[in-house]
Amino acid sequence: MNPTTLPIRANADVIEATYRLWLDNPDGVDPTWRAFFQGFSLGSNGGPIGEAIESQVQHAPIIDSLKQSHVHYLIAAYRAIGHLQAHLDPLSSPPAPLAKLALPQFQLDDSDLDTSFDVGTYLGGGQMKLRDVLASLQRTYCGHVGVEYVHIQDQDCRLWLQDRIESTSLQPSFSKAQKVRILRRVYKAELFEKFLHTKYVGQKRFSLEGGETIIAALDAVIDHCPDAGVEEIVMGMAHRGRLNVLCSVMRKSFDQLFEQFSENYIPDTVGGDGDVKYHLGYESILTTTSGKKVEVRLTANPSHLEIVDPVVEGKTRARQRIRGDSDERRRVMALLIHGDAALAGQGVVAETLNFSQLPGYRTGGTVHFVINNQIGFTTDPRDARSTRYCTDVAKMIEAPIFHVNGDDPEAVCMVAQLALEFREEWKRDVFIDMVCFRRHGHNEADEPSFTQPTLYRKIAAHPLVSAIYTEQLVGEGSMTAAQGDSIKAEYSASLEENLAKAKSREASKAARAPRTLNPFKGSTAQYQPEYHHTPVQTSVPAEEVDRIVRGLTTVPDTFRLNSKIKRLLDARAQAHRDGGPVDWGFGEALAFGSLLVEGTPVRLSGQDCERGTFSHRHAVLADIETGEKYTPLKNLDPRQARFCVYNSILSEAAVLGFDYGYSLDYPDMLCLWEAQFGDFANGAQVVIDQFIVSGESKWQRTCGIVLLLPHGYEGQGPEHSSARLERFLQASAEEDIQVVNVTTPAQYFHLLRRQVKRDFRKPLIVMSPKSLLRHPAAVSRISEFTGGGFQEILEEASPPARPTRMILCSGKVYFDLCDYRDKNGIADAAIVRVEQLYPLHTDRLREIGAKYPGIRLIWCQEESQNMGAWSWIYPQIADVFEKIPLYAGRGASASPAVGSLAIHRRELAGLLEDAFTL
Repeated sequence: MNPTTLPIRANADVIEATYRLWLDNPDGVDPTWRAFFQGFSLGSNGGPIGEAIESQVQHAPIIDSLKQSHVHYLIAAYRAIGHLQAHLDPLSSPPAPLAKLALPQFQLDDSDLDTSFDVGTYLGGGQMKLRDVLASLQRTYCGHVGVEYVHIQDQDCRLWLQDRIESTSLQPSFSKAQKVRILRRVYKAELFEKFLHTKYVGQKRFSLEGGETIIAALDAVIDHCPDAGVEEIVMGMAHRGRLNVLCSVMRKSFDQLFEQFSENYIPDTVGGDGDVKYHLGYESILTTTSGKKVEVRLTANPSHLEIVDPVVEGKTRARQRIRGDSDERRRVMALLIHGDAALAGQGVVAETLNFSQLPGYRTGGTVHFVINNQIGFTTDPRDARSTRYCTDVAKMIEAPIFHVNGDDPEAVCMVAQLALEFREEWKRDVFIDMVCFRRHGHNEADEPSFTQPTLYRKIAAHPLVSAIYTEQLVGEGSMTAAQGDSIKAEYSASLEENLAKAKSREASKAARAPRTLNPFKGSTAQYQPEYHHTPVQTSVPAEEVDRIVRGLTTVPDTFRLNSKIKRLLDARAQAHRDGGPVDWGFGEALAFGSLLVEGTPVRLSGQDCERGTFSHRHAVLADIETGEKYTPLKNLDPRQARFCVYNSILSEAAVLGFDYGYSLDYPDMLCLWEAQFGDFANGAQVVIDQFIVSGESKWQRTCGIVLLLPHGYEGQGPEHSSARLERFLQASAEEDIQVVNVTTPAQYFHLLRRQVKRDFRKPLIVMSPKSLLRHPAAVSRISEFTGGGFQEILEEASPPARPTRMILCSGKVYFDLCDYRDKNGIADAAIVRVEQLYPLHTDRLREIGAKYPGIRLIWCQEESQNMGAWSWIYPQIADVFEKIPLYAGRGASASPAVGSLAIHRRELAGLLEDAFTL
């Protein structure tokens, strides 16, 4: 065969093979080929199509089939790694051409530039000259936006993104009015920061300078929300840029903020200690250009950066429930603003992403916006992460990532709106990584050139975003330079006017003039009555208990129960008929069930909490043949409230943060988080310290979340003995939380019901049991559920007639003390249980003490002396009883418990003996 005919023959072979595929399955070939064959079929008037194809091949331009395949590889390469050649850093020139995208890498060269190739799915298919293909790919994937999306395994999702990316070439198409609006937002952000910098010299504000474009982007997102069906945004962010977001986006009054900068400013809080202005939350209802409203809620948060992420997700889910959006999860959206170093460095980010698609925690997708300053406090990216991008953690959930140059406001706003559309379509998370810089140090008093001198020389010489964008708009005729000057003058005058108002109000305040501005306008603060010990009605009528028990112990006839579970349900039904005994798991189920039928929803989440770590709950049952699930607590009454129980991911910080956020915005629900073991709360200590115990004092935000922390020394080593009771007591002040260590199922029942029946909300920390779950003495009678209530201090039903000593204790050790007293025939020792340690009911203790004047006073605990309640309660009981209590318990130790069962038993015997002989 003549060598010159080889390319023609190769083309014919390709066409013939594709033609055969088309005959078998017309939809199985590329749309371009489909149209090609259909055209020949019509043109051949029923004649042999093969002859027409062969004729076409003989006269067609010669295309090397190998090169054709490499053009497809070239397109795929740009889709995959084109972002590496994008101009993302505003402080640097465009990157050098990437070798992996050079033509020789694909066995192509300049001689092929004017050859037309089939482009497969690119731009809808068809043929393009290689020169045009390259120009289009570079324009789309290597401009001011770099996209990572080929890691997404869902083909439909990936192709949806690909179509929107390539059909627009990622080029903004805003109208003149929209461009001017973007510029106005950039000016507003810049002038705000400049104003604060000159008027409040040296004051910390964690400015946004260098990243002001985010204000325009947030405005674009909010304005686009009605088109995406979003009615409300729950937002979370760290402190950098927060003041600008509050005023420039959420419309917090400038003069109110300026007053907070005054050195003489004292917040008009109802109670508590308050917080710095760049940690506070805020709520506002904004009107979009379409005239529709969008509610925006900025969540209060501490300085622990990303720890607010799961809190925002929990609040979002609660708001979705309030708005009736639990199915689509479209109307309420979470929006999280991150810093680059924190996003890469904080483990709670990965934890939060990990539950983003789980049934009990998903919120319909979160829009993540990264203000990428390219630096931490003083730490360079090369020392802050092991990945190329700070957003690489997003790939764990296959979220698309848009990297964008912060000096291009239109590009930033465009991808922000595209991210919103992606969230609307796919109900998944999406990331925008805005590469910018930080004009000052970590705070305004910090000197960044000490550690990054070359970086900050670049920053000092870099023009403002407003100057760059104004020049662009003037150059393209969208506005005049005079219009730009007018915008600046307008905002500057407004800032000066608001400063004058703030100073005037400060002077009036000094003169004791009445305040005319509500200091909490737009605030997220919630107020409530002060804590009180007044009992509330928590017992349940007997007929109601009967109905609940029937629902708890009955399953559908077709449901095949595990034999052990059947015995458990039968035993509960029998216990109800006999009037008891009711164990811990049954008592909890009665509490949940009674609240549900009364209309109070219940949410329980945590590791393995459906069954319960200690196999005591069995809230969700499984059919032994099919694995089908059945939840008795969901089937008590057709009109009951909703019961939700979820096995969480193996995380403490993020899951507790989520449930805390949920409880904040849904106070009428009983919301519980259960630790697998009490010491697992260690992993959520930041949430406990910076939100749960201090949120009311700092932000006047109250919640009723319940923490169930299995606690008790069983001789099984140090790691799962202690829920660190001492830490919660140390954090107890200003009636911030409730700490209990209850000992009977009825007490637990009334405690849970009291949590939602009172006229105030406080977090509830429960030292929940382990061995007491099945202890024969830790049971209750049915009559204790249909009558009575929670007792903060429990006296014995039949105390000794003339005791000479009173042993105060809390929790499981009570049963050890009773057992020791009975075995040793001791008749002169009264044992009193402090079921609620904080707030301590001192009046009730004083009443008990008055019955036994001159009695010997002992505090007994199973925990080590430097742990448990001793250090906290010692001065309080000394004050109540007006005598020094003696200590019976383990000695001080570094570890919570010993690792040997034999030593554990020896220690227990010693502390019990001390309790009765000291």
